[in-house]
Amino acid sequence: MNLVKDIVWKLKGVSVMALVGESGTGKSFRAKLLAQKYAIDAIIDDGLLIQDDKIVAGRSAKKEKTFLGAVRIALFDDKEHRDEIARALKKAKDIKKILILGTSEKMVNKIAMRLQIPAPSKIIRIEDISTQDEIDQAIRSRRIEGKHVIPVPAIEIQQNYPQIFYNKVQVFLSRKNKKSGKVFEKSVVRPEFSQKGRVTISEAALSQMVLHCVSEHDSQIRVKKMSIKTDAQGYRIVITIDVPFGTQLTGTIHNLQKYIIDNIEKYTGILIEEVSIIIDKIMMT
Repeated sequence: MNLVKDIVWKLKGVSVMALVGESGTGKSFRAKLLAQKYAIDAIIDDGLLIQDDKIVAGRSAKKEKTFLGAVRIALFDDKEHRDEIARALKKAKDIKKILILGTSEKMVNKIAMRLQIPAPSKIIRIEDISTQDEIDQAIRSRRIEGKHVIPVPAIEIQQNYPQIFYNKVQVFLSRKNKKSGKVFEKSVVRPEFSQKGRVTISEAALSQMVLHCVSEHDSQIRVKKMSIKTDAQGYRIVITIDVPFGTQLTGTIHNLQKYIIDNIEKYTGILIEEVSIIIDKIMMT
């Protein structure tokens, strides 16, 4: 089904790119410059579809009161929300190149899938287009001052989200001929969730969710050991299990992995980068 959709979009001449980087490293700040360089028509960022410096569809994750609420919006977890964006993309005949912003390759691929567009054919990392000093400065601005950027002019945010508007920034993209340079305006906002601090899920709570998922999927499987690690891309879970004799190992393990990832991501908004399952013993009945 995805292959058919990809072919349809390619016949329309539409391609997708992505800009990936940790939260707060300056992706939204750099998005317009990247769009200018690659002649990108539309940007998908934190729940919004942006075209020609205007919010065409969607709703901003920056308006949410909690961090987890913002993550769900950014991932288009709500069907009505993602359908709105998908309809707008299909309707727009002048969109040929789309840029998706996300914290990991998995995130941008998930967004593309949910919006029914092709997976990104080119992925650019924030480290490729920003210096370490610029990234560090963006991180300080996010963590200390709670400032976020939305890549549209201030008037768009003042009209749509006046309660979180903070300031505006203008960036001049210079050319060899200065007369051909262009000024991009970006809006600086201070979401309520950034002022309260980031919400995280504890390892204990996540472990309980994994145990519940395993039990729901197959009550005969016993979890013997579990380890959870986190990094910039998401959570990595390693589970050691015992399975009953006669279990079709390949199919069961694959289905269990998918069940755990789908359910935890659906109900928490966090990203599960990987679930590794180790079979320790086959139990005789």
